[in-house]
Amino acid sequence: MKKSLVAVGVVVALGVVWTGASWYTGKQLEQRIAQAVADANAQIKQTAPQSGLVLSYQDYQRGLFSSQLKLALKTDPAAQKSWLPAGSTILLDEKVDHGPFPASQLKRFNLLPAMASVQTTLINNDTTKSLFESTGGKSFIDVDTRVGYSGDTSSDIALRPLEMTHEKNKVVFGGGEFTADVSRDGDTMALKGEVGNARFTGPNEYDQQVGMAIDGFNIDGETSMTDFKERVGNQKLNVDKLTLSIEGKDMATLEGLALNAVSRVEEDGKHLGGQLDYTLKALQVQNQNMGSGSLMLKASRIDGAALHEFSQKYNAQAQALLAEPGMMEDPERYQQRATDILLANLPILLKGEPQVSVAPLSWKNDKGESTLNLNLTFKQPQQQAQPQTPQQAADGIIKTMDGNLTIPMPMAKALMTQVAKLEGYQDDQAAKLADQQVRGLAAMGTMFHLTKQQDDNITSVLKYADGQIDLNGEKMPLEAFQGMFGLPLDNGSPAQPEQTQPQTPTPFPPQSGGQ
Repeated sequence: MKKSLVAVGVVVALGVVWTGASWYTGKQLEQRIAQAVADANAQIKQTAPQSGLVLSYQDYQRGLFSSQLKLALKTDPAAQKSWLPAGSTILLDEKVDHGPFPASQLKRFNLLPAMASVQTTLINNDTTKSLFESTGGKSFIDVDTRVGYSGDTSSDIALRPLEMTHEKNKVVFGGGEFTADVSRDGDTMALKGEVGNARFTGPNEYDQQVGMAIDGFNIDGETSMTDFKERVGNQKLNVDKLTLSIEGKDMATLEGLALNAVSRVEEDGKHLGGQLDYTLKALQVQNQNMGSGSLMLKASRIDGAALHEFSQKYNAQAQALLAEPGMMEDPERYQQRATDILLANLPILLKGEPQVSVAPLSWKNDKGESTLNLNLTFKQPQQQAQPQTPQQAADGIIKTMDGNLTIPMPMAKALMTQVAKLEGYQDDQAAKLADQQVRGLAAMGTMFHLTKQQDDNITSVLKYADGQIDLNGEKMPLEAFQGMFGLPLDNGSPAQPEQTQPQTPTPFPPQSGGQ
């Protein structure tokens, strides 16, 4: 009997503690909602200022063990343009279970106490009606989030399959699943997930039905905020297969498309470094195998404070450009102005003399691999009176440059043979034409001293330092190099390269048959 009474007492005591804790965490959550919404709006303005959207909450109802509220995403009254039509609102239903051990649908099991768990679903209204129709009346997105007492969150995000048709446009989406972890202050984020497939079709400007199909898309990344308020981290993106089509006929297929990006703070704590790796395992154009490619791009000694200053100024000026009346209706003018803004702010990035390298840009097929390697060291521009000569302009921002190009002629011939086949030539005619084109290109490069032929390879080596160009061992001032391409100089006449001895241009080799 005594044991039974003790057990009952323990249960009652636990119930009192649970009830008190749930009430407390409910109060805590209520106090944090306003700040969380304010933080979200700050993120929207920083990452997508052109969206013209603002987040708010409404209909908050706090209970003992759970609470209910709605999040509303609508047009910001202060915005001139918005991603949503005027008067439209996207509503999210939020069911909050209070801690310390809230009910949770999160797949990642966790025994630690938590402030709350939140189940988020889309609400069917006039704005989202068509989306619900495309998913059979169910919420397109479901999110289960665990909120720790620290304010950190862990979320499981599920996207339902859908099929939408609007006029001649159609979208078929196979659904996806993602996980997201975000620190309380938003400084540390991680996202991982995958999408099975997606199909997009619609008419182009010639009223042809064009399509894009994506199979096997996945993403995995994490970022953190640096002391100078810029993000660094690791991101991986992979697409198993991407197909482009016209009128139901496959025009191009990319297989094994991958991006791996790494950025970090360097040891001195003031500079950033990073690397971008792009790879493409196979490219087919109209069922012709065109080969595979890769690009490795590295950067180092990027001044962190300068990068932040550049991003702040560029984003502010780009946002102001978007707000100019009629700007988005004139794409050419917008592109020119956007380029001007980029070039005007680019010198900010050159503080600290950053280094950039392409090592390498590669394209290969079963006959060989062509590569381009390039190393650039920049220097901070000095204020100089205008106008500047080309040499002064280059010397003002480039410290050194070192590049080399290698193209195996059998590889180039194989590639050009495939191109000729795409143009309708038969196999033997395509091979003959490709041979003529590659040999002609090699001869022209040699004639103008741009390339050399070595061991059945077309090669070129270009170096620059202190106002001097070294092209395949032939040294000349920058003006002379510019004049080789017929570009006007300040005096209106092209300059010629300085040569230690006369050189006779190599003529085109005799062609054997064909046109």
